[in-house]
Amino acid sequence: MTAARRALGVCYYPEHWDEALWLDDARRMVEAGLTWARIGEFAWSRLEPEAGRLEFDWLDRAIDTLGSAGLKVILGTPTAAPPRWILDRHPDAVIVDADGRARKHGSRRHVCFSHAGYLAECRRIVSFLAERYGRHPHVAAWQTDNEFGCHDTVISYSDAARRAFQDWCARRYQSAEALNRAWGNVFWSMDYGDFGQIDLPNLLVAQANPAHMMAFRRFSSEQVARFNRAQVEIIRRHSDAPVIHNYMGRFLDFDHFQVGADLDVAAWDSYPLGFLLTRLGDDEARCARYLRQGDPDAQAFHHDLYRAVGRGRLWVMEQQPGPVNWAPWNPAPLPGMARLWAWEAFAHGAETVSYFRWRQAPFAQEQMHAGLLRPDSADAPALAEVRQVAAELTDMPEAGTAQARVAIVFDYASAWAWEAEPQGQDFDYFDLVFAIYRALRRKGLSIDILPPETATLDGYRVVLVPALATLPEPLSAALAGFGGTAILGPRTNAKTSEMSLRVPLAPALPGLDTVVARVESLPPFADVPLADGGAFRRWFEHLEGRAEVVERTREGRPAMVRSGGLTYLAGWPDDVALDRIVARACADEKLATLDLPEGLRVRDTATHRFVFNYAPEPQDFEGVALPPAGVSWRPL
Repeated sequence: MTAARRALGVCYYPEHWDEALWLDDARRMVEAGLTWARIGEFAWSRLEPEAGRLEFDWLDRAIDTLGSAGLKVILGTPTAAPPRWILDRHPDAVIVDADGRARKHGSRRHVCFSHAGYLAECRRIVSFLAERYGRHPHVAAWQTDNEFGCHDTVISYSDAARRAFQDWCARRYQSAEALNRAWGNVFWSMDYGDFGQIDLPNLLVAQANPAHMMAFRRFSSEQVARFNRAQVEIIRRHSDAPVIHNYMGRFLDFDHFQVGADLDVAAWDSYPLGFLLTRLGDDEARCARYLRQGDPDAQAFHHDLYRAVGRGRLWVMEQQPGPVNWAPWNPAPLPGMARLWAWEAFAHGAETVSYFRWRQAPFAQEQMHAGLLRPDSADAPALAEVRQVAAELTDMPEAGTAQARVAIVFDYASAWAWEAEPQGQDFDYFDLVFAIYRALRRKGLSIDILPPETATLDGYRVVLVPALATLPEPLSAALAGFGGTAILGPRTNAKTSEMSLRVPLAPALPGLDTVVARVESLPPFADVPLADGGAFRRWFEHLEGRAEVVERTREGRPAMVRSGGLTYLAGWPDDVALDRIVARACADEKLATLDLPEGLRVRDTATHRFVFNYAPEPQDFEGVALPPAGVSWRPL
């Protein structure tokens, strides 16, 4: 990728503050070393307090104030928080949950992506903004909406969604007979006579047909992409500035690669402490150790994922600066973590890190969420760390990253597939991918994440493809011709695109003489010990075939087999087994690895090696002592 200048930013809400504060706020932002200010993404009720009554003068003044002070503005479209009059005009536009309950006004993200009337309202307000500010000298980037799908709002069971899903099915299958064959509706007499009979897969007596569920998930994801595309097309007619969306952490409800195809940059909102306790908090001892730092691999994983979604361009649009308000518990970061998180993002290729938010709000839902200023405008603790990063950036002004030698293929549709038919209540696609990512990081490796439609693996020596439900043909061909070590499984290529079992049986790759003859899911109190140490947990597959056996269970069954460079892993390895598997693959490919102390992590860029200490105690690495929250870098 082309290197871009690193920069810092902040999220700002001029509509929350007396206009007399704006100029001093802008001055202080610039003095702190901030370059960008994101505004506007929740301001619809102030831009259009009544249908058709537009009040943009205040936004004109806010943009001019920030720009004149030397800041570049990221202007957000306000479609994540529609004003109350929208529901007066479109009372049926609200999201309906799986239990048939309609959402209400009084928060945000309560409107269904499939509602045609709401989409028309969004196109209208985005058009007004794009026409007015598309060529504004201070508006240097755009953000569409905010955190698509936040609060479980991708999946809607509204009448609007049902009608749109019926139309989607008609376009995809062309006839009810073809849909019945694809879904296997002969089972339990589920056949449809026409598309108007198809309902949504909720409020059923027993499990929904996995094919029906998978089709609905694909449809719901495409509705998000359609909604985003409608805004992007309008903005591009009036502006040449980059268009961005801010995704979330550990969020799989829609295909981010699909949405990202219409954007210039992928951004995400990084809240390490909140994520630790809400989305990665299954290990109390680990949570206690990293309570004030966040998981040592979670931020890095999402940087790598969203760099792939952005086709090499990554931002952090919201970076946690202090305690948040939405987790079960909300500890304060360890001193130095606001600096560490920023430098880790830059090491993974981020062009901009923007903190949320400038001043802590003294009202409404997020009043307990820290900012860079306290509610009384005094400096909050993170502001000093922001100043430090800004000063350090002058010595390392370019952002960019080199291609890694190790890659993981990540697929949102596979997450939906294993939710539709988990076969074991704790088979979680993200958990498996993340466990493998952690194992690679423990060995000091830098990692790229690849989309499932990847057609070339040039430059990589080790590629891991865990639990990819259906192998797309381009990736299948790339794996067949790959000259390095490719590790697939478990559950890779086990399903057709319509969620039927594949025949020939998985993994069905030319040159890999093995088939999965039977599978079993394992409860937490059972595992399958491996002969060389460690065990499979959660999942184990019985293999047949003539491929070379690389790992066996303690009972002698094949656990990992290979033919040439293709390797198949027949279960979910624990950390002991994963460390051995990763070390062997790297040794086979002559890739250097490290045995890092717990909590120490390394990232190599094209020019520098960065080292990050997530541990609560000091660590030494290559002769350098790092305190807790310490960061170091040196030229390669």
